[in-house]
Amino acid sequence: MRLAIDANRRQLLANVEKVLASSDGVDGELRDALNKAKELFTALTDEARINARKIQSLLPTAIDKATGEIKQVLRKIRELDTYFVDKSVWAFGGDGWAYDIGFGGLDHVMAMNRNVNILVMDTDVYSNTGGQASKATPLGSVARFAESGKKTIKKDLGLMMMSYGYVYVANVAMGANKMQFIRAVTEAEAYDGPAIIIAYAPCINHGINMAEAQIEQKRAVDAGYWMLYRYNPALKAEGKNPFILDSKEPTADLKEFLAGEKRYSSLKTTFPDKVDAYWEKATQFAKERYEFYKNFAGK
Repeated sequence: MRLAIDANRRQLLANVEKVLASSDGVDGELRDALNKAKELFTALTDEARINARKIQSLLPTAIDKATGEIKQVLRKIRELDTYFVDKSVWAFGGDGWAYDIGFGGLDHVMAMNRNVNILVMDTDVYSNTGGQASKATPLGSVARFAESGKKTIKKDLGLMMMSYGYVYVANVAMGANKMQFIRAVTEAEAYDGPAIIIAYAPCINHGINMAEAQIEQKRAVDAGYWMLYRYNPALKAEGKNPFILDSKEPTADLKEFLAGEKRYSSLKTTFPDKVDAYWEKATQFAKERYEFYKNFAGK
């Protein structure tokens, strides 16, 4: 989709330049509007949108009056006139796709440095196929194929994407900080390059009251289970650190948070001998991860 939009916009601009280079058949308001469109070609502003609509209204009359090659060029512009303003491209998917089975494709698209935005709904598990463990599943969590608790830590997809240096990355949880979520979406949309937002999404497989999903997101962030941050490569041009840590020091006990979700607490019944070790490791990992990101942010 992104490549098609870019190809159509290049073709549109080439035809606009042909018209502006010619003295036949196009003058007045349409010529002025086409000149302005060329100036605003990369702008995502109301001015660009208003100017595009003006061109669209003027083109039919100009085509009727034109002759020869310019008539054909104007027809091509008319065919592509919805591309005067760049289009927003978003892809949506779950963590099973983004972290696991579709990671190769996601990584390839992000590495291409094209203006594509991706929103990942991260449930920590393959939610849509029965709750199997995936690379997004955290340490000690119970899932299909990890009935005795996941033995490895969760893959840090955000950190992997940040390693490119030109990918906008955000970790968000709407219930924990709505303004941070809105900021991330706004910044990702404004960023002229690849962007990925990883959103914590409580799921029925977590063994919680889903009516309190937003509250559970806040609990997760308060306990240090989930991080909030934004990595905006555009800040480098301003001489600023591109990484912004939006999470504060954890204020709640991580073990209490884990005990409140059946995917963790069920181990007390099925594998009671494993619970303490898992939860100790999870607590230590959460502390180390927060310190790592705190240092990354220069705090």
